[in-house]
Amino acid sequence: MNVRRSAAALAAATALFGGAAAPAVAASPSPSASPTLPSGLYGSADPTYDGVWRQSLALLAQDAVGVRPAAGAVRWLTGQQCANGAFAAYRAAPDRPCDAKTMVDTNSTAAAVQALAALGGHDSATAKAVTWLKSAQNKDGGWGYAPGGASDTNSTSVVIGALAAVGEKPAEVRKGGRSPLDALGKLAKPCDGADGGAFAFQPDRAGKLVANADATAAGVLGALGKGMVVEPGERSEAAECDPSPGRIAANGAAYLTKALAKNGHLMSSLPGSTDQPDYGNTADAVVALAAQGGAERAAEPLAWLEKNSAAWAKQSGPAAYAQLILAAHATGTDPRDFGGTDLVQQLNATGPAPQAASKSTDGSDSDSGSDSGSGSDSDGSGVSVWWMVGVGLAAGAGIGFLISGRNKRQQP
Repeated sequence: MNVRRSAAALAAATALFGGAAAPAVAASPSPSASPTLPSGLYGSADPTYDGVWRQSLALLAQDAVGVRPAAGAVRWLTGQQCANGAFAAYRAAPDRPCDAKTMVDTNSTAAAVQALAALGGHDSATAKAVTWLKSAQNKDGGWGYAPGGASDTNSTSVVIGALAAVGEKPAEVRKGGRSPLDALGKLAKPCDGADGGAFAFQPDRAGKLVANADATAAGVLGALGKGMVVEPGERSEAAECDPSPGRIAANGAAYLTKALAKNGHLMSSLPGSTDQPDYGNTADAVVALAAQGGAERAAEPLAWLEKNSAAWAKQSGPAAYAQLILAAHATGTDPRDFGGTDLVQQLNATGPAPQAASKSTDGSDSDSGSDSGSGSDSDGSGVSVWWMVGVGLAAGAGIGFLISGRNKRQQP
């Protein structure tokens, strides 16, 4: 949640154009700031590739900590929806009807569903969106970023979160007799082999499943039937190599634990940046580990984020702050004192002032709107260069990628 916190446009684009489906990587500078942005939108960077995604994450994070988002911020999100129920990454002119050239996608749509369902009062919008998502389901039970695209772990998982958010049972949402949980099972590596338990984003050109840490974090949540906002779960050990959803979630969590063991965080796999930490993927891993194994299992990467993520979040903007808030929420940590940083205050400051006061995680009243403004003190939205590159490659074919806000990358 990523800045999915969901795989990469580069992976989808490369697969489409004949290359290996190898996700690109780490968070990097966001697109340049736009001189004119809607007043209801969070973040100051160009929203072309992540407007709906970052807005959805911001609203989800605010709701998770008891902040009532600004009415204008919610209206901006609902105004992005097409008549058929789908969402594109960003529509600069939402008063114009969507047409065949509008690049709608499953990730933006599923993220918006999760946010609007959490806020309540948007049943018509979420119902239309879910109907569209079901129409885009592949025969293997999963979803790709764009309708008709090959299923990938991240897209399938973010849609599972949307289905769960509106009360659907993902295991019963089938196409060709297969459910999204069946699709995830096919994208998980056998637990008794190399990188056992990890999820791939998609099979590569040779049909091989290549372990991908961020896809694994997404896959764990998807297999558990959960969205981006989770509570600490009960740990289930990975002991048996069967394809049941609970088991592949446990196996995926075991892989993440191993990947995090060396440094307490995940590393970027962006070419030339392999020695750099990946903050967004680490936050995603915290959420997944907490959902599958409780706060204790996520303690080490959470502590690393508390100590090291402030500069990254300030640079990356609202989706990054939201990711950290959701990681704190998943572990029962106070997001208003996250390594000395008030993440809620910082998120609120990137967009329109929230409504009235909110309840902080310790139960005390706080004026959530007093520190926020219509602009952002950040210079980015959290969208990563991997996403930008992927969309650039895919624009002509009408695809983009899982802007799970997460950075989709391979991990050793």
